[in-house]
Amino acid sequence: MSKDRIAGAERRRLYVVGGLCALGAGIGLAKYLTSQPQPPAGNPLSVDFGDLPPGKLRTVDWNGRTVWILRRSADDIASLAGYESELTDPASEQSLQPAACRNPHRSLRPEVFVAIGQCTHQGCPPALRSGVGNRGEFLCPCHTSKFDLAGRVFRAGPAPANLVIPEYRMEGDSRVIIGET
Repeated sequence: MSKDRIAGAERRRLYVVGGLCALGAGIGLAKYLTSQPQPPAGNPLSVDFGDLPPGKLRTVDWNGRTVWILRRSADDIASLAGYESELTDPASEQSLQPAACRNPHRSLRPEVFVAIGQCTHQGCPPALRSGVGNRGEFLCPCHTSKFDLAGRVFRAGPAPANLVIPEYRMEGDSRVIIGET
């Protein structure tokens, strides 16, 4: 074989390998773009919370998940500021939530907080604790992760992310439709 034929065969092999690498990268990128996490949605559930007093939590089951509806008092809303340095993601930049809830209170309306009631560490159900210092919080009893009343996680525990906010919309003053925008 001549040197030119060998060089041509090696060049073709490099083109094939390069093409396969490009194909693999394209498939990987497509999978990445289509698998980006989105807030949970689907099978809408209508919940009336008109009888829920400020400071109280209602728990409902939606698609096999525990969902909280917390009616926050004016004091609860005011207590959401001033300790951002203690939080893992205070601005909720890496949080799984609808775009309309990307605000300091992480909700469509400041007085109504809707979240998936599962710790982001291992899925345990945190409990609402009132009057902790000058603010309330959610405390996971399994590994002591703490979340504020906007579902933002404190750095002190093992939970890596804020609580998940599902897709939802408000209907009137006292009804929330979970799983629908």
